[in-house]
Amino acid sequence: MEFVLLCDESAEKGKKYGDFFGGCIVNGKDITAINDALKLKKNELHFFGELKWTKVTMPYLEKYKAMMDLFFYYVRTGKIKVRIMFRSMKDEPNRLYSHDEKYFKLYYQFIKHAFGLKTIPQELAPVYIRIYLDQLPDTKEKCSAFKNFLLAMPKTSDFQNSPLHIREGDIAEICSHDHVLLQCVDVVLGAMNFRLNELHRVIPEGQTRRGQRTLAKEQLYKYIYQNICEIKPRFNIGVSTGDCGYQNPHWECPYQHWDFKSKK
Repeated sequence: MEFVLLCDESAEKGKKYGDFFGGCIVNGKDITAINDALKLKKNELHFFGELKWTKVTMPYLEKYKAMMDLFFYYVRTGKIKVRIMFRSMKDEPNRLYSHDEKYFKLYYQFIKHAFGLKTIPQELAPVYIRIYLDQLPDTKEKCSAFKNFLLAMPKTSDFQNSPLHIREGDIAEICSHDHVLLQCVDVVLGAMNFRLNELHRVIPEGQTRRGQRTLAKEQLYKYIYQNICEIKPRFNIGVSTGDCGYQNPHWECPYQHWDFKSKK
């Protein structure tokens, strides 16, 4: 069995939260049909540009809502599983990580733990994962080293009971412009950063009211939140998601947040 994991990252540091990472995992047998459906919806909406949280405006609000409707339909049915990780700015112990290594070490923790890869059921064996990363913002050497760490992950002791395999060549950087699933993740990730860092309250300098772009983003965030609450009522976006009644929640749960806390 094969799965496809697509990952993105957002703001390094915000007012209250930073180091946002987001991703989704899809069964390989479903990904073509899901991609085709999302692309068709974009075409029907005459939405020919890239879906991106930073591009949300009032004239495009209804189009973004329509895209989120379809995306979350697949999340509710379990065909797409979404994970969002972030870190409180209060959690800054001296031993966290140096600035140079923090990005890749947090990214590694996100991929390793958020999707339940260590607890993949044995009855699915063997399980192969293709990992697609939005273009990494660092040197070629550091990016290559990071991919090698991911490639070696199934061979570590934490995965001795997991049927996970990652093959040479199955980890790649991709351009989000060409991958509508990654674009949808970007919108959800941006919405969570927007709300957790209280950007919905921002009033432009010299103005007395919030701008139209901020109002549009606030409406889209609320719409996304409504979709999440159809999966988990009264979902708390600022804490790590509980088991929600699943025996293997990180692998099975359709939608989860992870408030990453370093070990003191």
